[in-house]
Order: sequence, then structure tokens, then C-alpha cells
Amino acid sequence: MIRIFELKNIISIKDFERKDIDYILEEASKLEKIAKSKEVCEELKGKILGLMFFEPSTRTRMSFETAIKRLGGDGIGFENSGSSSVSKGESIADTAKMFEGYCDALVIRHELEGVSKFISDIVDVPVINAGDGAGQHPTQTLLDLYTIKKEIGEIDNLNIALIGDLKYGRTVHSLSNALGLYKNVTIYLVSPPELKMPNEVFHDINKTNVTWKEVETIEEIIDDVDVLYVTRIQKERFGDIDDYLKIKGAYVVNKKMLEGKDLIVMHPLPRIDEIDTDVDDTKYNKYFTQAANAVPVRMAILKTLIKNNPK
Repeated sequence: MIRIFELKNIISIKDFERKDIDYILEEASKLEKIAKSKEVCEELKGKILGLMFFEPSTRTRMSFETAIKRLGGDGIGFENSGSSSVSKGESIADTAKMFEGYCDALVIRHELEGVSKFISDIVDVPVINAGDGAGQHPTQTLLDLYTIKKEIGEIDNLNIALIGDLKYGRTVHSLSNALGLYKNVTIYLVSPPELKMPNEVFHDINKTNVTWKEVETIEEIIDDVDVLYVTRIQKERFGDIDDYLKIKGAYVVNKKMLEGKDLIVMHPLPRIDEIDTDVDDTKYNKYFTQAANAVPVRMAILKTLIKNNPK
């Protein structure tokens, strides 16, 4: 059966059906050899990717830039608002329209929810949401799913713990939505009361077959899970530093607590203190593999969107 990917933009994982995710994961698998061998192909020769990063990023920006170059294209853009004309008062709309004239697709990261959707409504090239505030991070979710499938063999029938900042963590919001497309999945939500999953995310996952349970400690669920998906407590999301300091370091995963367990540990990174470095050299560590998987997955995304929507 030939799969067809019909989305022009990638704004929210909620726009995806399971067949769309399957398509991208299959394409990523085909492109992984190129990504790992450091070869360059000509799938997108001559194409230009616009990288509009109003908010700081390391892995997301670098992996998108690597992805377009591995496909034979190139990337242009800025790393923060201060290095663009937005700092001079130019509107985001004008900046986006200018980029549209230069590029074949746009990747947007912004601290406010909805900016990627706004830009997608005013330009004719594909737009990819690379993280919008505490909202969505759909391409991170695609590489998370790719990692889980590669490491465990399936996504159906798994027990997955989401740990840390579930209130502001856009990666866990997107991942929760995506897991609702799979069969017999249980999600354990592990967070301080102050950082519980937002009601709107519960509203979405309650419409699926996913089973979920809120708990306050890792120890309650560690014997029952296949994946520990750990996130950092995000200092930048707190208005009051004292509120951050009260719960900083609330969860720490270390080697001792993992011994004898049959699970993998993932993290969207950056890591602060929530995973001890003694986990790095164990079989449980999949967070650096996860980061590397960003390249073939984002290669698949760019190839699909740009070829499906020629300028």
C-alpha cells in the first residue's frame, strides 16, 4: 500500500493521523544511512530552508540545518530576535514574508504559542513549528516516536512515564497527543502539583484510548514502565525565581534506581540535574541517541514537505 503524506505544514501533532506519523518514520528509516554516514545526497539540491528562531535553540536548530545540508540544500536564518530586524521594530509578519521570498520552507521557534500557525496563514511555503512557548513541538515528538520504535520495536502496548515539567513542557504535550493514536498505551504523569499536565491536554487524551494516571514519585511506577521520558524544570517559564527554586531538582534519575529494570531513559535535552551523569554509560541511556535521531527524522520532514509543495 502506497502511503501519501498530505499535510503542507507541521504546526501541531494534533493535525496528524497515525498514517502521517508512519509515513515520516518510514522515510526517516530510509534516510538514516545517509545521516549516519555523513554523506550528502541531492534530494533537495538547490533548496533553501529559512530558520527563524526567535527563541534560543541548540539541538533543534542544528539538526534542521544538518538535515537540509545532508539533503543537498542549505539554510539561512537567525538564532534569536536580537539578531533580526524584529529588534528594530519590524513585525513578525513582515519578517516572515521577507523570508518567504528567499526560502522553500520555514522553520519557526517562538516563545509565544500560535506564532507558527499565524505565519503559516500568511505565507505560501511550508511552515514547520520548531516549538512555540508552552504549546507544541511536533517534530520533537516525531523523533521521540522514532527512537521508541527503534529501541523497543513498537509503540503500541507500552507504558510510558512523562516526568518533570508537564505544565510548560511542550515536548510532553505533543507526545501525549501523539500517543493517543496508538493502541493499549498507558501514560504515567509524574510531576510536582505545581507542574501538573494542563487541563487542555487531558481534554485531548481523554478522547483517545490512552490510559493515564497521575503520580508524584518515580518510585511508584518505575517497575511498570518501558520508557522514562524525563524533562527539565524550565527556569525560563517561571515568573518568580523563588517558585522555581522550590521545585528545582524535584526528580533525579540515577544509575542505582535503574539497576535491574527493563526500560529506556529518554530526554529532549538540555539536561540540567534531572538525570545523573552516572546513567550516561549504561544501557538505559537513549537520550543522546534520541538527539542524533533528529537528523534523519527532520530530513524526512523536509524532503516530504518541500517535494510535495514545490515553490
